[in-house]
Amino acid sequence: MKHKKILASLRLAPWALAPILLTAASVGAQAQEVVKIGFTGPLSGGQAAYGVDNRDGLLLAVKELNAKGVTVGGKKVTFEVVAQDDAADPRQGVAVAQVLADAKVRYVVGPYNSGVAIPAGKVYHEAGMLMLTVASNPKVTQLGYPRLFRVGVNDAQVGIAMAAYAAKTMKAKNVAVVDDRTAYGQGLVAEFMAEAKRQGLNVVKQEFTTDKATDFTSILTSIRSAKPDAVFYGGYSSQAGPMLRQMVSLGLPAKLLGGDGICTTETSRLSGNVADGNVFCSQAGVVLGQAEAGRAFAAKYKAAYQRDPLTYAVSFYDAGLLLADAMQKTGSTDPGKLAEFIAQGNWKGVAGEYSFTPQHDLKNSPVSVYGFKGGQPEVLGSSH
Repeated sequence: MKHKKILASLRLAPWALAPILLTAASVGAQAQEVVKIGFTGPLSGGQAAYGVDNRDGLLLAVKELNAKGVTVGGKKVTFEVVAQDDAADPRQGVAVAQVLADAKVRYVVGPYNSGVAIPAGKVYHEAGMLMLTVASNPKVTQLGYPRLFRVGVNDAQVGIAMAAYAAKTMKAKNVAVVDDRTAYGQGLVAEFMAEAKRQGLNVVKQEFTTDKATDFTSILTSIRSAKPDAVFYGGYSSQAGPMLRQMVSLGLPAKLLGGDGICTTETSRLSGNVADGNVFCSQAGVVLGQAEAGRAFAAKYKAAYQRDPLTYAVSFYDAGLLLADAMQKTGSTDPGKLAEFIAQGNWKGVAGEYSFTPQHDLKNSPVSVYGFKGGQPEVLGSSH
């Protein structure tokens, strides 16, 4: 079969792609049906912190569902998470998607990365699976798959918010942009640049790197000569942190801007703790510390895992509960019926309201701009 060739080409150990069942809890011997929820994200590599964060958000939801007991169509069910590591790699993402499809898993929460979600989405679609993803490139929902929903914001909203903040609040005049060549990074930079030009900002330099790079001396030296007020980076903390550290060492005084991919404590840690006052980022969803439900979630998460949640743990938590709510209200576990219900419904979770456009993007998702204080992202302002 075609997917076997894909697996072979990845040169992974046999266990690397085997389904990993993570049963958060059980409702006991009375359970008559096991509902398996697939998870895919980067559990290894430079973005592993995000993948583990997201997986554990979903696991927390499943633990709570199993603890209280859920009945679907008069039948008691217990939930299990089937976790897969896609390593933020498109080829591995396609391979693990096929693994989940072959295992007859009918729902997946993920992928995290747009570059994985776009090709893997085809596998999930053809297998008849329901897909709830935070992947932000607009192309993800433009695929038009009827059982695919974006449960996070898209790049347009994030890029627009950061460009507007740079122009109106930071009073920047000249900006440079760098992307990591991923679908996420390129999409985010494209949206930022478009809005930057509308806001009257001058894009004085455009460079690119990769999501595996560690040395940015060459591109930062080139950028320094253009004397930008800010550098917008389309990518993730694993590169943003070292990039900021090298900006400081090279004497490049520009502020580092970005989207939700750099809006984490990882950016500060990997920069050598120089993010305070130097990094500004935009991300969607509720500010956990400013809402009772958000504070409760953050406390539960920290109690369970002895660490604070990162950007999207709450979205994966909500996705698990949204899926279970749809099952209970429809009395069905059929992915097609669930998709029809979710598309027409309006469900309130911790991160916000889950009401979808015809293209299956969220109708309403506030975007906030953050700075850093004490190495922690701190909200500065928001827009709707």
